[in-house]
Amino acid sequence: MTDTPVQAVTGRIFDIQRFSIHDGPGIRTTVFLKGCTLRCQWCHNPESIDPQPVLSFMPDKCIGCGYCFRVCPEGAHRMENGKHVLDREKCTVCGLCAKECYAKALEIVGRDATVTEVIDEVLRDRPFYETSGGGMTLSGGEPLLQIEFTTALLQAAKLAGLHCAVETCGAIDFARFERVLPYVDLFLYDLKDMDPERHKQFTGAPNDAIIANVRQLHDHGAAVILRLPIVPGLNDRPDHFEGVAKLASELPQLRGVEIIPYHTLGTSKLERLGIEDVYQLRDIKTPEPETVAEWCNALRALGVNVLNRDGQDG
Repeated sequence: MTDTPVQAVTGRIFDIQRFSIHDGPGIRTTVFLKGCTLRCQWCHNPESIDPQPVLSFMPDKCIGCGYCFRVCPEGAHRMENGKHVLDREKCTVCGLCAKECYAKALEIVGRDATVTEVIDEVLRDRPFYETSGGGMTLSGGEPLLQIEFTTALLQAAKLAGLHCAVETCGAIDFARFERVLPYVDLFLYDLKDMDPERHKQFTGAPNDAIIANVRQLHDHGAAVILRLPIVPGLNDRPDHFEGVAKLASELPQLRGVEIIPYHTLGTSKLERLGIEDVYQLRDIKTPEPETVAEWCNALRALGVNVLNRDGQDG
């Protein structure tokens, strides 16, 4: 850490979600940080990938007030056949167009916040944490990319007596895990595919460091739940489940495994964020509960402690 007081450390977030029930035990507040080390084909938070703020544009919401046309210094907004068009090649994401967009057709996704600002919001729901065994979860993106901010948030939350969880893709130097280990009660550890080549195909990176890191976390005594994002037709394969079962058998203190069924919520964000290249699975549908139950049973048959209620995500 630097000499900056913990409360004043600044990081970049894109959402704070209250009353979350799928990001750790109890009722939680999940803080979403910008920036990710992977580029998954099925990313459901594509706004998290770029560490910088991004401009969200929903032309159907535009009321034609003309404000953005007047203030954009780059001339990135224009009318084309009666329709408002954003030229993202010209856009510098300065945010002027979104500043007074009353219709919320234009919004900047990603803002800087201090530890104090975030923790003050998290603590609003302290009574719910106390009655449900909940707390704060850091997610993203990959929260360990912003290691100073993440560490400071966790320190402040622990001082406030909160249970702290971190959701991670694992594709990060283990030294960053070591920084936060004293303050994390539970790691929610994503495992996309056990096959190295398929993992690289699906996420843009190999999985060797990811698997090595979860082994080290386990050996350091960390509480870990493996989370499996399962996409129909891609990684719902027997060999992936067998690989997960083998890994889980080698981690005797593992808390368990959760299947996270694919959903299509990420597709609705693509056009408005201008990052069409991320999502390549437009024809894949959200699996039925019966299918999810089959996945859970397949893992249980391999001896895996699956934490899902049958057909449920977590």
